[in-house]
Amino acid sequence: MLEHIAQPAPADAAEEYVAATTATAVFDHSDFAKIVVTGPDGPMFLGNLSTNDVKGLPLGGGCESYFCDARAKALFQAAIYHTSLPGHAHALWLETVPGRGEALFKHIDRYLISEAVEIANETERYTQYFLSGPTVAKVLEAAIGSVPPLEEFQHAERSCGGNVPVSLRRRDWLGVPGYDVVCDRSHDETLWQLLTAAGATPAGEETFHTLRIEAGTPYYGPDIDENRFVMEVGKVERAVSYSKGCYLGQEPIVMARDRAGHAPRSFVQLKLAKGLEIPANAKVFLGADEIGTVTSVCQSPKLQATVALGYVRWKHRDPGTQVEVETASGRVAGEIVRP
Repeated sequence: MLEHIAQPAPADAAEEYVAATTATAVFDHSDFAKIVVTGPDGPMFLGNLSTNDVKGLPLGGGCESYFCDARAKALFQAAIYHTSLPGHAHALWLETVPGRGEALFKHIDRYLISEAVEIANETERYTQYFLSGPTVAKVLEAAIGSVPPLEEFQHAERSCGGNVPVSLRRRDWLGVPGYDVVCDRSHDETLWQLLTAAGATPAGEETFHTLRIEAGTPYYGPDIDENRFVMEVGKVERAVSYSKGCYLGQEPIVMARDRAGHAPRSFVQLKLAKGLEIPANAKVFLGADEIGTVTSVCQSPKLQATVALGYVRWKHRDPGTQVEVETASGRVAGEIVRP
């Protein structure tokens, strides 16, 4: 097993934030879990287990999808890419958050009976750097050369520095153009040097999560877990196909759409006074009624405020709704700024 070289990042979080919002920041996401599915039955097999139309993905295409249980509770949040790998003209690459790879592998393998499918956990084999910011295209052009016009989740194969094969994948975690650059871990240090020399500023996970909370992006762990009905999750519409065949968890999803027309709760972003300490799972109130809970919190340099993500009852989701959030010292005023 190749040992991953930990990359240094600036100690100054303010510097990281400025780079990510005015230029380009690079985050080491090599610990994101990577599962590779190959074999002729792979697209059909994964399509039966996940919420999006995996079978219809073209080569070079990708999508966000959820793996649910029969109650449509979100067991895994994943990006799925239809790609080619050495020895495989077609492969499906599943990416999920750090620490969830082995569980996703076991979940998929549990349903494998007689399908012509092979599953491999390749997390340790690949290096993955995520670049984001308004100048990201220029940085990638300097490091890689031509950058193809990619929509989110589309991807292309390129060569970095002339001799490092990489997969370039569009992923807009932070509300601005972002790209994962993935290569074999043996090229770890070379790729890092090429990207930073091209102008990318190293940044850490605290800055990443501040930016994704500002962007209203849900993340598995703090915002999503196995107890969350998938249709309540923010931006879920792009991860669910209503036109494909049956899949695990489909019935509750269709019932929520056809009977109620919406999920019981809605994922929202809240704005509160600057500098507040909001505990994990803080309760949200509208008057005397408890209407929801907070899941992620950051201090936003952009908004000069405390910004939180969380869930509220669907009928209270409208921007401008005035709420209160529970803290250790009592309730504080807040406002829902977007669903």
